[in-house]
Amino acid sequence: MGELLKVQNITKYFPAKTGFFESSGAPIHALNDISFAIAQGETLGLVGESGCGKSTLAKVIARLILPTSGKIFFEGDDITSVNGARLKKIRRNIQFVFQDPHASLNPHMTIGSTVSEPFVIHGLSGAKKALLEAENILDLVGISKEAVKRYPHEFSTGQRQRIAIARALALTPKLIIADEPIASLDVSIQAQILNLLKELKEKFNLTYLFISHDLRIIEYISDRVIVMYLGKIMEIASSRDLYKHPIHPYTEALLSAIPVINPQSKKKRIILKGEIPATTKLPSGCVFHTRCIYVKQRCIDEIPKLTKHDNRFFACHFPL
Repeated sequence: MGELLKVQNITKYFPAKTGFFESSGAPIHALNDISFAIAQGETLGLVGESGCGKSTLAKVIARLILPTSGKIFFEGDDITSVNGARLKKIRRNIQFVFQDPHASLNPHMTIGSTVSEPFVIHGLSGAKKALLEAENILDLVGISKEAVKRYPHEFSTGQRQRIAIARALALTPKLIIADEPIASLDVSIQAQILNLLKELKEKFNLTYLFISHDLRIIEYISDRVIVMYLGKIMEIASSRDLYKHPIHPYTEALLSAIPVINPQSKKKRIILKGEIPATTKLPSGCVFHTRCIYVKQRCIDEIPKLTKHDNRFFACHFPL
């Protein structure tokens, strides 16, 4: 599989506001020196606690916001600073599925207009032909063709998410960023949507960046997994390796929190101490050292580099 996307040393700071017009001077460190690649046809899972920078990273990749520093490469081309027609073409190949389909679908547009609109915006077909294309795509995700005349409020949350997936699929993108796409759904519907995403991946050779805080879901759908904490990558590994043998203490703590079915199981639960530090003032050395149960002086003094070992990466001075 060839490399589809590569992010290189991406950093993103936001000014911290103290009022409508004033800045505190202490920026929010949303992303800190992020580097990784996604192969064509791969599902890369991105997991971490709320506020770790997952959604910010997704927006930077899709060029919805600009990075403070670093570079983004798509199919080998540097897209970090592109604008105009070239950016429009790139966005055709990078599509989003958001967490809340009720908020992401325009309540004043019919489903047919919502799914056919991308064809018209990108000049791929006229309105009439675009509507026919929309019908075919809706059929692929399990929504009846007759639905094109109906509005989002007439559908269940699960059906709305299928419609959102159809809209993302409309332009046959090369990368789909799924940002917590099943978090707002009932458990039974979650399984249906996950299976749909897997089926569509096989049918159209799609590539996914799948964002979630649920480690069980990440394990089910991902080929590889990135673990993030406070805007930094802690570990990257294949799904199988990560869940079988975590190398970073933070990954170990996250995996220990996964509920087990057997009540007799004696699984060790690791309780992280303290609170997540403020993103306006990151800890010295390893950002995780204030909560790590294995912390040593070197962790406090020195920032660990993202180190490669076999086919995985980790940012820890004393890997498990």
